[in-house]
Amino acid sequence: MKKFTCVQDIGPLDIALAKAAEVKANPFSDQILGKNKTLLMIFFNSSLRTRLSTQKAALNLGMNVIVLDINQGAWKLETERGVIMDGDKSEHILEAIPVMASYCDIIGVRSFARLEDKAFDYNETILNQFIEYSGKPVFSMEAATRHPLQSFADLITIEEYKKVERPKVVLTWAPHPKALPQAVPNSFAEWMRETDYEFVITHPEGYELSEDFTKGVRIEYDIEAAYKDADFIYAKNWSKFNDPDYGKVVNIDRSWMVDEKKMQLTRNAKFMHCLPVRRNMIVSDDVIESKDSIVIPEAANRVVSAQVVIREMLKSI
Repeated sequence: MKKFTCVQDIGPLDIALAKAAEVKANPFSDQILGKNKTLLMIFFNSSLRTRLSTQKAALNLGMNVIVLDINQGAWKLETERGVIMDGDKSEHILEAIPVMASYCDIIGVRSFARLEDKAFDYNETILNQFIEYSGKPVFSMEAATRHPLQSFADLITIEEYKKVERPKVVLTWAPHPKALPQAVPNSFAEWMRETDYEFVITHPEGYELSEDFTKGVRIEYDIEAAYKDADFIYAKNWSKFNDPDYGKVVNIDRSWMVDEKKMQLTRNAKFMHCLPVRRNMIVSDDVIESKDSIVIPEAANRVVSAQVVIREMLKSI
């Protein structure tokens, strides 16, 4: 595997899940693969779970790990060609990338959508520059449009907790005070489309995601109809995708928060969220603290998803 940015890169999901089960059962069995190999983790944005889980995965594989926070421990980077660099950015990313690549064997990149220019975001400008100019295997630790390591961990978690062969999985928009990217919901939808689950997305009108990720998916604006008989409720906020309000918050209707009343419509559904989560905005205290909340094992599976990806990349070196 030379790159990992989307569900298509992982291959058949049944094989990917089998690899995840192997990793979970024997997390230290492949350390010979990572011996004397270095992972460089580059963060353009803040992180907790992604940073810790990916570093842990690499260490499980016997790798050395370098972590670079671009906004705190490096020169400010210019990302556009043709710009006269007479401002506060001292280095161009097109020089920085090959330099960074010379110090490592595999690169992980985390770079969120800026929510200022849809074309810049949806062309995955930064991530694709690393893929094109580094000459090293590159994986996404969340990009502008997708968060594949999270979605892979979500799939692993659903498989572990499902009680029926074809569960009903609901992705629900929930209110948030800030504008958030569409990466997690885009990616979750993309991965769920590759399963045989009954998959439903529910959100207020106007919060439609790109059809590149939702084509063929049932979109339900009636939240009660969406929740009915669900086996999993995955909550996430996202800002507007459609123009002219791309990246904006136009609705913070708190009636969309996941609470006990809505969960009672489900089939004793498990509650999921990628974290961090704003309590009593996205989800009530009672729901996230209930026995049916699986946000912690979901987060723990981030090590597993990252380790599968890194292991496959090590095999390709």
